[in-house]
Amino acid sequence: MRRVHLELFANGFAVVIPARVGVRSARCRAHEWTDTPTGVVRFDRAARLGDVFAVWGMPFGRRRLLSFHGAVSLFRNGLRVCGDPAAMPLRDGDELVLETGPYVPPHRSFLFPPQ
Repeated sequence: MRRVHLELFANGFAVVIPARVGVRSARCRAHEWTDTPTGVVRFDRAARLGDVFAVWGMPFGRRRLLSFHGAVSLFRNGLRVCGDPAAMPLRDGDELVLETGPYVPPHRSFLFPPQ
């Protein structure tokens, strides 16, 4: 099982990713899911950032982050990434930050809890 840490910022405020995104029951879950509201997203196959939002059922793209409209910036391990954020492949251990609105300095890393 692989995991990334995903942080969302809209209009300068943190947005919490809820627990149990992609989880229906203990034995039924999507390929991308959350267990807790910490921003840790687990995935068990090759996936893209857009897959997480599709499973969550929330809008996401170059100019949309959840219910917020405007240019969306993506940072991977503290470095800005250009292009379509939904197409970004998920890589185990990455710290991903999505922002719309004012700039919030992105974190470069995340200390994952033991599995």
